[in-house]
Parts: sequence; C-alpha cells; structure tokens
Amino acid sequence: MDTPLEVDVTTAAQQLGAGALLLDVREADEVATCAVAGSRHIPMRQIPENVPTLPRDQPILVLCHHGGRSMRVTQFLRANGFANVTNVAGGIDAWAEQIDPNLARY
Repeated sequence: MDTPLEVDVTTAAQQLGAGALLLDVREADEVATCAVAGSRHIPMRQIPENVPTLPRDQPILVLCHHGGRSMRVTQFLRANGFANVTNVAGGIDAWAEQIDPNLARY
C-alpha cells in the first residue's frame, strides 16, 4: 500500500485510532495552547537530531498549526528513509474545527 503524502484530519484521526503515531512539530508555546491527546511533541527544528528516536515500524502522522511546517517535516523524513509518513492537512486548526471542538484555536 502506498502511503499518501497528505491526509485530511478525519482520516488522520482514524489512523491514530488504529495505532499511528501523531507527531506534533509545533513550538512548545503552541502545544501549551492546545494539543491532541497522545501525540508526541518534537519541534520542527529538533527533528533532525531526533530521527533515531522515531519508529520505523508504525505509521507517522505529522501535525503543525495549518500544515506547512508538517509538510516540510514529512518530506524531510521521507527523504531520510521513512516510507510511512503522512502530513495532516490543515493541522491542529482543522483538527480543532472538525475532530475535537474542545481544543483551543489560535
């Protein structure tokens, strides 16, 4: 199965429920405002040094505020041998709008 480069938040939520890792690449102050429960936080600039800590045996969904930073991280991880990495289109803003309306929006 080919892993899509990007999925919508509904698909991402389903994949999260099926065991995917949700990787939040926003800054700490953004994560303090709102975060998806169970996600792993690594700010975008710290991704290169954390590559060895990321699982290669489970799907990774990359999330930021609107999807721009997470797309760059998705492409970086794919270029570094992670085949099963997907960007979450719309980021946490879309997640708060469509999946969890209790999340703060900013």
